[in-house]
Amino acid sequence: MRLTALAVSLALAASGAIAQDSQSLADIRQDLTALSGQLSGLRQELSASASNGVQVSGSVLDRINVIEAALQQLTAQTEQLSHRIETVVQDGTNRIGDLQFRLCEIEPGCDIGALGSTPPLGGAAPETAVTAPAPAPAAPSGALPSGGAELAVAEEADFRRAREALASGDFQSAANQFAAFRETFPGSPLEAAALVSEGNALSATGDVKEAARRFLSAYANYPASEAAPEALWRLGASLGQLGSTSEACVTLSEVETRYPGTDPVAEAKAEMGRLGCQ
Repeated sequence: MRLTALAVSLALAASGAIAQDSQSLADIRQDLTALSGQLSGLRQELSASASNGVQVSGSVLDRINVIEAALQQLTAQTEQLSHRIETVVQDGTNRIGDLQFRLCEIEPGCDIGALGSTPPLGGAAPETAVTAPAPAPAAPSGALPSGGAELAVAEEADFRRAREALASGDFQSAANQFAAFRETFPGSPLEAAALVSEGNALSATGDVKEAARRFLSAYANYPASEAAPEALWRLGASLGQLGSTSEACVTLSEVETRYPGTDPVAEAKAEMGRLGCQ
């Protein structure tokens, strides 16, 4: 009789433990589902934000101003979204830490004290203050940026090869290499310099229209970079070559206004003289 009672007691204890583990696992699945839903919502919001286009028309300077205004708007949206992402990262990290603790509780032989801190969701700690990143400095004519820019070995090597092709007069190859560099290393500190160098190579091949687009892209996207003054000057010169003399003169005059004291100011003035700008 005593043996029967003991067996019943052990069975009840075991079934209670199994029920507790099942409940814990169900809670964990529920938390993971909720966290996955939040991340999916963020992905949808990012996709929706990326689909918004910017309509640009008018003169060159009008288009530049529109692009600058669009960049400012995107910066504000980025700050808002960064704050939301930071909140989700912090909440998700806390949840994952709680899940790890609860899993360790129901796993035989798991040492809770050895768990340590939970790595941030996504692999990097969120910044406490969200600021818009300043455009990365890039030197004109393919030179490597001065001071503080961290480059991968392959990144620097690819840029140097493209620059050497440009210096040797292999202009089409240089243009292709700079284009491939920008595709391989998006957001590189050398992005603006690569755009200007690609534009120079394209201009040397006679494709002035595409060259002008590279110069405009370098100036519009990196207006505070070292390459921006040269980009604006070469954009004006390209417009002159394309027959848009009035727009070229206005663009060239902006070089001294926006970047006083830089070397391209003299180049811009010389080009204005050749075009007969008033």
